[in-house]
Amino acid sequence: MTSRSAGTACIVSAVSDATLSVSHLTESMLDACAQSGLPVQGSVRQLGWRQHLSAIEADIILSGDIMTARQTLEAILPKATDVALLPASVRRKRLLISDMDSTIIEQECLDELAAYAGIKDEIAAITARAMAGELNFEEALSERVSRLQGLAVSALEACYHERISLMPGARQLVRTMAANGAHCLLVSGGFTYFTERIAERVGFHAHQGNVLVETNGTLSGEVVRPILGREAKLTALDEAASRRGLARTDCLAMGDGANDLAMIEAAGLGLAVHAKPLVAAAADAAVQHTDLTTALYFQGYTDAEIIWDA
Repeated sequence: MTSRSAGTACIVSAVSDATLSVSHLTESMLDACAQSGLPVQGSVRQLGWRQHLSAIEADIILSGDIMTARQTLEAILPKATDVALLPASVRRKRLLISDMDSTIIEQECLDELAAYAGIKDEIAAITARAMAGELNFEEALSERVSRLQGLAVSALEACYHERISLMPGARQLVRTMAANGAHCLLVSGGFTYFTERIAERVGFHAHQGNVLVETNGTLSGEVVRPILGREAKLTALDEAASRRGLARTDCLAMGDGANDLAMIEAAGLGLAVHAKPLVAAAADAAVQHTDLTTALYFQGYTDAEIIWDA
């Protein structure tokens, strides 16, 4: 994320569990802004108050570095609050590109699939290191998949139905953005068996992922090349934007792991979702305490505009 120059018109947003009332959240944000030297211009606006989250926003004029200012606000506001400090221009994004594992769904598909081979802990340890940026993603993926050689293809279906659940707010986020004209693309270093089903279930327009090689009803332990990783996700963002005449500033990119960094850093709004420290530090904002509905509040959507029955 790049620093913004002094005198930039920005919007500060704060989202918290509804156990913290809108009035309390408002008082806390006004106090945090005052302590941070970020006087609020005009009134605080309510965004969310009818459902399970309290959400507010206010206009400020930023003098200084945007990342430093956001970190200062985060340190002062109540701990279970997600905060965004973003330029006031181009708020509502017209392209959503999102990772799947631990972002749109609550699990890592490969780790859960490994449970059917009796090696989940072994595979999950490699996954954690890859997502933290400690291992080359492509090499780590190949290594993990190789250990699934001989696993029955039927384990994919069992895994999907028995172990995979959506991240709270996922359907609301995707369907609301789609209803407002955004193109929604799911990109994953995981596998097309899962991206196809999750994309349809959540409401994405398209999906991309890696393809597992099957032989006589079992997994061969191989992945079709080239492997979709960090640079491929950035390419997917740029190609999807170009086809629609959009700039990177029109894009919202979300993810949790190191292979999401390139697209998160490139997008106009890069959002870290329950992310590793490396990713959270590079993102424009983070969903750490609330759910994916917050990605809508950060864009200025109100409860009245969100598709809740998705």
